[in-house]
Amino acid sequence: MSEAADDQLWSAIGDPTRRRMLDLLLIAGGGTATTLSEQLPVTRQAVAKHLGVLDRVGLVHSAPAGRERRYEVDQDRLARASRQLVTVGSAWDARLNRIKRIAETIQRNQDA
Repeated sequence: MSEAADDQLWSAIGDPTRRRMLDLLLIAGGGTATTLSEQLPVTRQAVAKHLGVLDRVGLVHSAPAGRERRYEVDQDRLARASRQLVTVGSAWDARLNRIKRIAETIQRNQDA
């Protein structure tokens, strides 16, 4: 997968419930839709849908566990997402610094 920003990935991570689910899975080393729903203010069915989104973007992977599926965070994909965030953040910092310099130049010209 490319290191370029992935809109589907960031859309998935952008949801606060899914971010909380990732936190819970990381803390516990994995979990099922049932165990996650016991810790979140959403139904088991909603958790299962959120897990499906996370699975489609590669942030979690699952394996059968009895009548359910056990989900774990894909550490490599999460690390790539983290690197993407740093890259995007650096690009925005550079853009904002350029805007700041332009605004300061305009202000100096107006004050002169």
